[in-house]
Amino acid sequence: MATFEEGLLLGVLIGEGHFGGDGKQPHITVRMHTRHASLFSTLLDLCPGSKLYGPYEHGGRSYYQWMVRGQVLREQLVPRLDALPLQRIDEHVYERYMDMKQRYSI
Repeated sequence: MATFEEGLLLGVLIGEGHFGGDGKQPHITVRMHTRHASLFSTLLDLCPGSKLYGPYEHGGRSYYQWMVRGQVLREQLVPRLDALPLQRIDEHVYERYMDMKQRYSI
């Protein structure tokens, strides 16, 4: 992944990312308005094997949800994120990310 793409991915995750899980497996999700469809296409390209769900309509809002979990999360995305200076850039997001990793033994 080139420097620009790393920065784009990190910026999206800092601004919109959710680091959690379903109790059985961890996941990272991004949920945004459907007008960001081209950004979601880029995320799919940057993280092969990730999934895009939607569009959903709820409460007058139209959105997509991008999700990374399972082998793709553990073998592709986590090593990429671990190599980036997330802690230096945003301590709060770093703590949420590390909490997810700890809860799910990544």
